Amino acid sequence: MLDQIKGLHHVTSMADDARTNNRFFTNTLGLRRVKKTVNFDSPDVYHLYYGDEIGTPGTVMTYFPFPQMPRGRAGTGEVGTSVFSVPEGSLGFWRDRLATRGVDGVKEEETFGEKRLNFAGPDGDGFALVEVRNDPRAPWTEGGISEDYAIRGFHSVAMRLRDEGATAELLKFMGYEELDRKDSVTRLIVPGGNGAGLIDIETMANVNRAQQGAGSVHHIAFAVENREKQLEVRKALVDTGHHVTPVIDRDYFWAIYFRTPGGVLFEVATNEPGFDRDEDVAHLGEALKLPQQHKHLRPILESHLQKLED
Repeated sequence: MLDQIKGLHHVTSMADDARTNNRFFTNTLGLRRVKKTVNFDSPDVYHLYYGDEIGTPGTVMTYFPFPQMPRGRAGTGEVGTSVFSVPEGSLGFWRDRLATRGVDGVKEEETFGEKRLNFAGPDGDGFALVEVRNDPRAPWTEGGISEDYAIRGFHSVAMRLRDEGATAELLKFMGYEELDRKDSVTRLIVPGGNGAGLIDIETMANVNRAQQGAGSVHHIAFAVENREKQLEVRKALVDTGHHVTPVIDRDYFWAIYFRTPGGVLFEVATNEPGFDRDEDVAHLGEALKLPQQHKHLRPILESHLQKLED
């Protein structure tokens, strides 16, 4: 069993409108946009990152906004819900805030002994807020939401699978342990994690496979401290028969990818070098940053990409 993985690093999803996406995460949810860059493989599409003040691993939601992309179809073989941690006693604030902003699908429930508020993003994305007592992570409070209510980072993600077996075994190999079961949901946790250490697997044996589109999670990334730890994880995965990409430089972290037995795309990303490698912390996410291979396209991209603010 591996011990290098410390929980989630980031979650990457897809949207159909960059401006709407930016407004939802920075205004409605009060997160900080920590990077404005482009998709490495499709530079005419943004890659937007939202999180805490510096984009600490375990707090970062990222998006590829493909203009006029059709909505995805929910089903199995995907991450169905991305869940954020908020302070104990804050769900009333969030219920009212989401309602006044016309957010769909707002519903309170309790599961695994935790109070939870489910809601949908602009593209039908599945989200939830869960009250967590004494989450020590410092929130971003410059987005108009006070420390008493502000999002701390990820709590968990929930995967929908037709059969949990092989993916659960993979996660256990990656260092996760079974924490609890309730009905068709198995909860796993990585001990000593970064605050974003939970994974829920919901077994839906008779549900069709998802079709990706706007509102779908593209992949989830797990955090390791550095490149040395990442290479140890890669070797262990390859040695057990997984088809893992070579290490890819993503400017703000190094990444490897592989497809799980249940169909979800996993990434393992380094905590280094971080989002302040090419911007001062005070100005993260303000300027358009381009990967080296796309820098020659700046004049074209600046005229093509949608303006995010007025």
